[in-house]
Amino acid sequence: MPGVSVRGLSHEERRQLAVNLTRVLSLYGFILDAYIIEFFTDNLWSTLPCSWQEALDGLNPPQLATLLLGMPGEGEVVRYRSVWPLTLLALKSTAYALAFTRTPGFQTPSEFLENPSQSSRLTAPFRKHVRPKKQHEIWRLGELVKKLSDLTGCTQVVDVGSGQGHLSRFMSLGLGLKVKSIEGDQRLVERAQHLDQQLLQALEKEEKRNPQVVQIGSRCSPHHVVQWVDPRTLCEKLLLPLENSPQGGARLLLTGLHACGDLSVALLRHFSCCPEVVALASVGCCYMKLSNPGSYPLSQWVAALPGCELSYRLREGACHALEEYAERLQKAGPGLRTHCYRAALETVIRHAQPKLCRPGVQGIPRVHELKIEEYVQRGLQQVGLDPHLPLNLPTLWAHQAQENRVVAFFSLALLLAPLVETLILLDRLLYLQEQGFHSELLPIFNPELSPRNLVLVATKRPLGQAFSVLETEDS
Repeated sequence: MPGVSVRGLSHEERRQLAVNLTRVLSLYGFILDAYIIEFFTDNLWSTLPCSWQEALDGLNPPQLATLLLGMPGEGEVVRYRSVWPLTLLALKSTAYALAFTRTPGFQTPSEFLENPSQSSRLTAPFRKHVRPKKQHEIWRLGELVKKLSDLTGCTQVVDVGSGQGHLSRFMSLGLGLKVKSIEGDQRLVERAQHLDQQLLQALEKEEKRNPQVVQIGSRCSPHHVVQWVDPRTLCEKLLLPLENSPQGGARLLLTGLHACGDLSVALLRHFSCCPEVVALASVGCCYMKLSNPGSYPLSQWVAALPGCELSYRLREGACHALEEYAERLQKAGPGLRTHCYRAALETVIRHAQPKLCRPGVQGIPRVHELKIEEYVQRGLQQVGLDPHLPLNLPTLWAHQAQENRVVAFFSLALLLAPLVETLILLDRLLYLQEQGFHSELLPIFNPELSPRNLVLVATKRPLGQAFSVLETEDS
């Protein structure tokens, strides 16, 4: 999916982009703000302009991926079966044009060509206990942090929300950085320390076998700290230098790999307020967990724009994996009917218990093999209602016949989702710029592997042309 690169935008152009985003979301945000499970109860199809209904009605999933989301299958030629209304074409083009590009600027062969579960970029000891997605993420973000640390003269990296410590381990024992890991869950910290010892033992064995290839030398494991980070206050433990830090004061680089909700905002505030923090490399996620207000909007510019408010549902929608859903559309598998089945179930629940709205239904296994009435019966049981309630089968079958409409509406919502993420991240860029700092956003992960793939990079002093080093990939 095309998009706009932050690097090519001036400060005024970034401000204008925020204006344009709020205008578009004010007009069409209702599509993403809707809950797809209320497709039938709230008659969501009728909320679309009639001309849009005519254009989208009857499109099969691969056609939606190609024509609406702009993600055709390999070798596929884009052909419209009818003339689309200009308003729908304009929205499609606008969604493409205003969203930050999620395609990395480098093109290299996949590290998973030889083995889909083993990144060729990491040696075997660093891959152990790490899933392929995380392997890709720790290698890409770790390399960027190492370059940023070298460019800014940092003496210590602080990994906030470090979990089991996979990124911290790679940065310290793989890249030779001094790393402090901050994690609020004691159990995860204990697990991280256990994995540290396992990795050290594995590396020592490798070094004995291949002393010319593997040299861990004086590299140290991460220093782990159990600490919850409150986004509203500064965390002293986060700022304390390690005991072996050089004289003259520590220069800290803060990083977080998918720092959840307010945690990513806490990183920004520590960077802004603390002179010892000279650089930041943060990948956010879980935007629906942001405190609102408090964590969005952050910038004075966005806060002053009419229509800047983002509901919980809009922020939740921004976390969807657009590329992954487009791939599902291209395959047109029976699993796509899940939303339609769940929306039909909602009508039965509301009829039986009008005050019970959108109850949680845990994943019902093998949905694609069930008749719609079987799914409804299992769903009723999950929400505490009688699974043997009399069902209006003709109505259920009529709902099932609208499966492609449900998929079309959800696809339209996903078209808008990147605009919300763009506005949230743009607000963070403007917040930092208003305080005189230098910040950029770079897509560093393969979006098909890791949908939240934009890293916010900030420094206290401009890097100039040196910044381009961060956009390249080491061989």
